[in-house]
Amino acid sequence: MKLALALFTAAAATAAAATPEMPFRWDELTASDWPAALERSARTCILPIGILEKHGPHAPIGSDLIHVREWSARAARQEYAVVFPDYFYGQINEARQQPGTFALPPTMVLDLLQATTDEIGRNGFDKIVIVNGHGGNPQLLRYFIQSQLGKRHDYVVYLFDPADDPAVTEKVKQMRKSDPAGDMHAGERETSTLLYLRPELVQMDRARSESGADQKRLALPDLYTAIWWYGGFPNHYAGEGAAATAELGRVVTEGRIDALVRALKAVKEDRTAPALQREFFERVKE
Repeated sequence: MKLALALFTAAAATAAAATPEMPFRWDELTASDWPAALERSARTCILPIGILEKHGPHAPIGSDLIHVREWSARAARQEYAVVFPDYFYGQINEARQQPGTFALPPTMVLDLLQATTDEIGRNGFDKIVIVNGHGGNPQLLRYFIQSQLGKRHDYVVYLFDPADDPAVTEKVKQMRKSDPAGDMHAGERETSTLLYLRPELVQMDRARSESGADQKRLALPDLYTAIWWYGGFPNHYAGEGAAATAELGRVVTEGRIDALVRALKAVKEDRTAPALQREFFERVKE
């Protein structure tokens, strides 16, 4: 009896080892995987949003997509969620003068995002976590999420928006070589994360071929206008990419992934936001 049990246990273990891990990417799942993926993810889908834009003279146009793709994949391996294919339709009008920029009309951007979340919801997901990698998207995404209260939906949209981790912030401070105040786009921090994730795509010998300094061509205190970014950074480059190191990138990236894993756990366990959203729409109907 003990021998039979041992043989059965060994066979089961062998079968389990031979069974490939269920993919987390939407496009790699089979239709027959779908019910199990919904159950295992607690009906949670990650929508990774980047953009296509110039990243200085040295970093790839799809840098933001690389970031969200890697963050989402590495987090989903630890805390399972289905990851929607890379999404690069966002707000990038300020870089239309640069080669490689893909900027859609503003109303189309909102309509496409709404249609995308609706389709994700129609496929059985009731929790959608937007993971954003583009600095020009947060205002757009917050408006989009707030607009979800304008019409009843059977899903809740969350924006991954991690607070600074004091331990990570201190490590980064100690490792930095450039002024963080000017490190906004393709500078030391962002280039470092790319050196950690996809070093073969970073052309470090070109990092000093253009200036990433603020040109300070527009001075309008207490005012905001659309041309502010171009006024300061016409090269679409802000910071010192040449100061980047893969080790700094590792610290920054691993901190972001840890935060995303925590956020996914919280979303999968969340019962309050969906209940409050249902209550809200019931009261609106009344």
